[in-house]
Amino acid sequence: MKKYLLAHDLGTSGNKATLYSTEGELVKSCVHSYDMLVSNNNWVEQRPEDFWNAVCISTKELVQDIDVNDIAAISFSGQMMGCICVDKEGRALRNALIWADMRATREEEMIRERISEEDFYHLTGHKISPSYGGQKLMWVKNNEPEIYENTYKMLNCKDYIILKLTGEFVTEYTDASSTNLLDLNKLEWSDRLLEVMGIDREKMPALLKSTDVAGTVTDEAAKACGLVSGIPVVCGGGDGVCAAVGTGCTKEGIAHSCMGTSSWISITTEKPIYDEEMRTFTWAHIVPGYVLPTGTMQCGGGSYSWFTKELCKYESLLGEQQGVSKYDLLEQEIGDSKPGANGLLFLPYLIGERSPRWNPKAKGAFIGLKMETEKKDMVRAVQEGVAFNLGVVMDVFKGKGVAIDDMIVIGGGAQSDAWLQILADVYNINIQKPNYLEEATSMGAAITAGVGVGVFENFDVIDKFLKIEETKTPNTDNQPVYSAMKPIFDEAYFALTGVFDKLSEFTK
Repeated sequence: MKKYLLAHDLGTSGNKATLYSTEGELVKSCVHSYDMLVSNNNWVEQRPEDFWNAVCISTKELVQDIDVNDIAAISFSGQMMGCICVDKEGRALRNALIWADMRATREEEMIRERISEEDFYHLTGHKISPSYGGQKLMWVKNNEPEIYENTYKMLNCKDYIILKLTGEFVTEYTDASSTNLLDLNKLEWSDRLLEVMGIDREKMPALLKSTDVAGTVTDEAAKACGLVSGIPVVCGGGDGVCAAVGTGCTKEGIAHSCMGTSSWISITTEKPIYDEEMRTFTWAHIVPGYVLPTGTMQCGGGSYSWFTKELCKYESLLGEQQGVSKYDLLEQEIGDSKPGANGLLFLPYLIGERSPRWNPKAKGAFIGLKMETEKKDMVRAVQEGVAFNLGVVMDVFKGKGVAIDDMIVIGGGAQSDAWLQILADVYNINIQKPNYLEEATSMGAAITAGVGVGVFENFDVIDKFLKIEETKTPNTDNQPVYSAMKPIFDEAYFALTGVFDKLSEFTK
């Protein structure tokens, strides 16, 4: 009898619900979208009830053709670094402050007055930033004291859905590490950080492992979602960490990269990686005994999307006429431009930068334009610029003695064979393209569910789900060019930091 694992990936634009068989087959998936509420330039909220409605609607759509009694477990991947304040009855007291919300700048300054950046980084694995959940709860306390007083627990996105399904107020280590209130080395709420931020410990939910069963589906939730009561609900993890599981990044030295709108590199290690310049950060891992050092740039695949949208209208029109994708036409152009893009550099900082620069005022730039420059050079320069920037993250990891021979790459950017080859040449490692490019987060959640209820013995079961379809090996002819250009790329960024600051005065 076929058994199923139901995974929900609660993202920023919507919930992607996916049904897998316990044999590793993707049975069905669907998406239900919801809105972001943006105001005051950098206030970004979402309605918790929209998360729940999306889960209910998408679950009903997924299970209409199966016997819901055959669902072995439900689990989640979810957007991280959020703040949902709920009362004792589990009602949300205000909209969720999501990861993109940056209003807690005053709170960031308050933290810096009370603890050094270095101590904070070594406790949490992260820099002090308004991005994280703990700073957002500080803002609620300072600006909406009545809501803070009535808050029974602060939850993240997927934790709120677990509450709606089971009635349990819990979180797990990966999402806890996105609050900046978790002691990463002890995997417990940090008394020092709670004191620094002025947060009451009792407002933090119970800490569980990602593979723990948080509870079972209640009668009320079953009716709302088209399920039966009693189905185990496994905690799951934050989306970036679930993606690591879904790409097999579950043992020491294994690396994965996502080339989505934002792009990142993660590796699995037993101990956090502490970079003296704090260019990278470290999450708790879903897999017990490991952590996930990471570097996330703001606009990786997003840089390529911007370029193709704004400057490749001819290719879009021609592609429509020929019945092919504009990206196929651009692949040809990239191939016609030599490595190094005819001496052209692109700085991919179109929305500032997170890791490795940590500079919200950074700007994008083409450097080295000349009369001989052709569009094919510009297209290649964009892909190379993203690779150079992520290469800084690779340099941090390699500088700490981490041996990386292979990297699995997912996301929309992984569809570009030219880009995969550039990554292999810049990183000097093998780049592997799997059979699924957009399913890693939900796959990671499903595998976590299976491990949690004993359907799978361990995370090695990824081999049933994931197959490598293509491997790009480093081209030794290209590496001398990239080795020479990489330091010029870094020099160009640092030379322009003052210009970026001045240009920010003219930004709307």
